[in-house]
Amino acid sequence: MTVPTTASAAASPSATAAEATGGEALRPHAEDAFAGELRALAAADDRQRPARWRLSPWAVATYLLGGTLPNGTVITPKYVGPRRIVEVAVTTLATDRALLLLGVPGTAKTWVSEHLAAAVSGDSTLLVQGTAGTPEEAIRYGWNYAQLLAHGPSRDALVPSPVMRAMSEGMTARVEELTRIPADVQDSLITILSEKTLPVPELGQEVQAVRGFNLIATANDRDRGVNDLSSALRRRFNTVVLPLPATPQAEVDIVSRRVDQIGRSLDLPPGPEGIDEIRRVVTVFRELRDGVTEDGRTKLKSPSGTLSTAEAISVVTNGLALAAHFGDGVLRPGDVAAGILGAVVRDPAADRVIWQEYVETVVRERDGWKDFYRACREVSA
Repeated sequence: MTVPTTASAAASPSATAAEATGGEALRPHAEDAFAGELRALAAADDRQRPARWRLSPWAVATYLLGGTLPNGTVITPKYVGPRRIVEVAVTTLATDRALLLLGVPGTAKTWVSEHLAAAVSGDSTLLVQGTAGTPEEAIRYGWNYAQLLAHGPSRDALVPSPVMRAMSEGMTARVEELTRIPADVQDSLITILSEKTLPVPELGQEVQAVRGFNLIATANDRDRGVNDLSSALRRRFNTVVLPLPATPQAEVDIVSRRVDQIGRSLDLPPGPEGIDEIRRVVTVFRELRDGVTEDGRTKLKSPSGTLSTAEAISVVTNGLALAAHFGDGVLRPGDVAAGILGAVVRDPAADRVIWQEYVETVVRERDGWKDFYRACREVSA
């Protein structure tokens, strides 16, 4: 069975959208934002490629981890972390097992998922966003009810899901926040992943996955107990756990690079002088997250929030916007203090006490942090 689609392999929906907006999409898809790097990798890639892959597994890993090609083209890192994690994830997609990216919030699961799909299939838009209200039709297929009522069940009336399209075109589908999807809807993936087929009983037909099809799912391991995966479904995935950045410098590098990318897309001025504030934000988040100061001398209470790298990026980006629009363009303690307070104090009662204790026992006594201490006191008043 061939399912009708709205975009050909040569012109992805994301490419059409980018052209329609004049290249000014607020948040371009990975295959659009890094199209030059993907083209350079494809031109230099002489290694074996699995069926319907745009790049070889080696080139996909290079795209995510960064490197320099023989012709001097620099590939920027999309993920900063252990190389083996990326290699295992890419290798999984080259097999018949689906990939599950697991980790606490803010460990770049969605980011890695998008870039993997962009590098493998050239299209990261075959996406199912998991929520408590995600219906089975979002994973299987739906119907054009006007056509259905007028002519009955037919291929013209069938509306393929992103997963069905990926199966019929040999591409990579993505399912975000899998554990937020109701358990009975989750299990609709079992036949797709085990038999590589999607029955359409209303038509007496089925869609068989063609070579190149695979699926990447993400899940938040703090959501265990929301809608736990059944053992049958979990067996269909190869699970890769994405850790938090191992060192403060690694986290600073991630935040700096991502803030720079976001800042350029928002036409914010570059803030190289703000590296000290980025380090400060990362230090605060890591200490409260780990429950101990950097030197290991003072134990701390951890707030209820995750204080992830993604939240640090958000705090610094907001601070950069404040500095650009209401300051002198230089990122200062006062620009990030309010954002840190908002990230830390999620529970107004318990978290506020934890934050105040941290400010008075750690921030107040730390050399070079007087301006930050005053800014924290001001926003906490």
